Amino acid sequence: MQTELHNRKRWKTRPELANAIFDYLEIFHNRQRRHSALGMRTPIEFETLWTSTYSTPQFA
Repeated sequence: MQTELHNRKRWKTRPELANAIFDYLEIFHNRQRRHSALGMRTPIEFETLWTSTYSTPQFA
């Protein structure tokens, strides 16, 4: 994270840095990065596969 985020910009305030770290973790690191626990899929790919495999019909 330091080379991908911290070293690229000089942050003016701590809240600005905190927001950038939060965005990095939520958008890139947790959602786009492949995870070995998910079979080297991104969380989005895993969720799509899981819901298409295990979804049940909804009855009214």
